[in-house]
Amino acid sequence: MQNKPTLSNRLIVKLSITFFMIILLIGAAFLKISTHYSAQYFSESLQKLNANLANHLIEEKFTNERPFLEDGSVNKPLFGDLMHDMMAVNRAIEVYLLNEHGEILYSVVLDHSDPNNPMEQVNLSPVKEYLATGGQQYILGDNPRDRSEPTIFSVAPFEYEGRKGYIYIVLAGQTLEAIQASLSSSYFFKGGLTAMTYVLIFALITGLLFIWFLTRNLREIIFQVNRFQEGDLKARVPQAEKNDLFALALAFNKMADKIVSDMEKIKSVDVMRRELIANVSHDLRTPLAILRGYTETLQMKSDSLKEADKNKYLDIIHNSSEKLSNMVAQLFEYSKLEAKQVEAHKEAFLITELAHDLQAKNKVLADQKNIELKLEMEGKIPLVFADIKLVERAIQNLIDNALKFTPENGEVVIGLDASPEFVQVMIKDSGKGIPEEDQSYIFERYRQSDQQKAKLGAGLGLAIVKKILEIHESTIKVESEPDQGTAFFFALPAYKV
Repeated sequence: MQNKPTLSNRLIVKLSITFFMIILLIGAAFLKISTHYSAQYFSESLQKLNANLANHLIEEKFTNERPFLEDGSVNKPLFGDLMHDMMAVNRAIEVYLLNEHGEILYSVVLDHSDPNNPMEQVNLSPVKEYLATGGQQYILGDNPRDRSEPTIFSVAPFEYEGRKGYIYIVLAGQTLEAIQASLSSSYFFKGGLTAMTYVLIFALITGLLFIWFLTRNLREIIFQVNRFQEGDLKARVPQAEKNDLFALALAFNKMADKIVSDMEKIKSVDVMRRELIANVSHDLRTPLAILRGYTETLQMKSDSLKEADKNKYLDIIHNSSEKLSNMVAQLFEYSKLEAKQVEAHKEAFLITELAHDLQAKNKVLADQKNIELKLEMEGKIPLVFADIKLVERAIQNLIDNALKFTPENGEVVIGLDASPEFVQVMIKDSGKGIPEEDQSYIFERYRQSDQQKAKLGAGLGLAIVKKILEIHESTIKVESEPDQGTAFFFALPAYKV
C-alpha cells in the first residue's frame, strides 16, 4: 500500500520559519506605524481642539491687563499668573511671548536671569502658515525647550500700543511628552505585544494551512517520484498540464517516459546480444566443425587417400575457411556500423558508373547460374552526394542477396530512376519472394526468413545495408510477393551544383 503524499519535514520547517519571520516583521512594522499614526492623530486632534486658545488668551487677558509695563519691559506678573492659571487646567501647556521677529521676549518655563544668554528664536514660517490656514491644518512648529522635536502649537498675533508680536503656545510640552513616552512604552509592551501575539498565532495557523494547500501539487509530484524510485515504472503525475508546477510535472513525466524507453531499449539490446552470441556460435560451429573434421581426416588417412580425394577435401576446407572469414568480416563490419565508428565521407559521383562496374563485377557469378544481370536506367541520372565506398558495399550486398535467392534462368535487375531531389536505386530479383510475415524483420541482424535459412546465410547482409543507409539518413524498403520476386529500394540525394 502506497504511503500518502508527504512533503519533506525540512522544507515544511523552512517554509514555516520563513513565514513566521515575515509575519513577525510585518507585525512589528504595523505596530510601529500604528503607534506613530496614533500619536499623530492625538496631536492633530489636540491642536485643532486648541486652535483658538491663543486668541482667547489675548482677548481675555490683554483687554484689562497690559502685556508691557510703562518702561517697555514685559509684564512678568501678568504672564506668571496667566501661566499658572493655564497649567492648573493643563500642565502640558507652555506660553511664550514673541516679538514680531519671532524672538522670545518672555516665558515662565525659560530662565531669563542670565544676561549673557541670548534670546531664543522661534521660526515664524510655520507660524505664518498656521495663521494663513486659520489653524485648521496639522502644522508643527518649534519647541523652544527641545529644538530636535517639532511640536503642536497655537498662535495668535497681537498689537499693543504700537508694539507687535505673537502669543505662542506649545500644546505638548515636556510634561505631555514624558507622559506620552510612558504610555507609549506601556501600550507597546502590554496592549501592542498582546495584540500582536494573537495576530501572529492566527497568522501562523492560517499560513500553515496555506502552505499545506499551496504545496499540494508539489507533494503529489514528490509522491509520484517516490513511487517511480521504488520501482513503479508506471508512476506519472496525473493531468500534469493542469498542475500549478506544470513545467516540473511535465519534465518528470517526460523523464520517466525516457527512462522506461531506454530500459526497454537496453532489454532489447540485451536480448539481441544473446541472440547474436547464440547465432554466431551456431554459424561458426558448422564451418569450424567441417575444417576440423576434414583436417583430421587428411592427417589420419593421408597415406591411404587418393590424390583426387585429397584435393576434394582441401577444396572443402578452403571453402569453409573462406565462408568463416567472410562471416567474421561481416560481423566486424556490422559491429563497427552499429557502434557508429564508421563515418560517411560524402562526395559527388556518378552512380551510373558505379552501377556499370557492379554489373560487370557480378556478371561472371550470374553467368555461372545462368542468371541475366541487367541494368535499367530511366532518364538522365544526375550525380549523387554520398560515400561511394559505403554505397558500393550496400548495392553489392543487395546484388549478392538477389543472386543467392534467384533460381537458374532467372534475372536480377539493377534499376536507377531520377527525380529532382533524389536518385532511387532498385535491386530486383525473380526469386520466390519473401513472405509478408517475414518482411518486417529481414533487416535485423541474424533474423532470417525460412528461405534465407535454407541458403545458410549469415543474416548480416541486409542489416549492414540498413546501417549504411541510416548513416546517409535514408531508408530501405522492400516489395515482395510469393513467386513474384523481391525488390529493394532506397534513395540517395542528388548533387546540386
